Amino acid sequence: MMSQLGMYMVTVLGGIAIHFFIVLPLIFFAFTRRNPVNYYLNMLPAMATAFGTDSSSATMPVTMRCVEENNNIDRRISRFVIPVGATINMDGTALYEAVACLFIAQVKGVSLNFGQVVVTGLTATLAAVGAAGIPSAGLVTMVMVLNAVNLPTDMISVLLTVDWFLDRFRTITNVMGDALGCAIVQELCTEELAEMDREKEMLGNGDGDVLLQGRADVEIGSTL
Repeated sequence: MMSQLGMYMVTVLGGIAIHFFIVLPLIFFAFTRRNPVNYYLNMLPAMATAFGTDSSSATMPVTMRCVEENNNIDRRISRFVIPVGATINMDGTALYEAVACLFIAQVKGVSLNFGQVVVTGLTATLAAVGAAGIPSAGLVTMVMVLNAVNLPTDMISVLLTVDWFLDRFRTITNVMGDALGCAIVQELCTEELAEMDREKEMLGNGDGDVLLQGRADVEIGSTL
């Protein structure tokens, strides 16, 4: 059992490493054309806090400060994306729950067919969305994943022995996913943010009446 548990830890950490160092940076670069290394280095305080607190919700203030001050993310983006991401963006947890389910199946000698493996992945993803941003919340939602493929839930107690350690790396991955998401959303909303800044500047310069009249003309024209 100890050797199997050790291989389980290696598999989880390996999967998280691939997602953290390869998948997330590639997605980030594909949308923003920015250097992911510099972005990661600027997020080191948030990573350290995530590792220490084991909670993406507790890390939220540090994450916001890092993306806004170190990575120049608009606060209108960060103040929306990060709170939402801390609740539903649990990519590290989804990966962990899928691997844990397969580990329990192997320990129990249960052979999962292709359909059950697909169900495991889908259920783990959906269960991770509903997981709270608190320590070891993934163990609670894992019951749903195990029940979906008729695996015993009593094996969760075995995972408790190593979950306190693995959960810290899952939390770092979740926090970085939120931070990278801020940069991607900002890149996609560049024109909208610029338009909002122009409208704010016009209102600040006393041109609010002209702006409102222009909006009214557009609305009247669209109705005609």
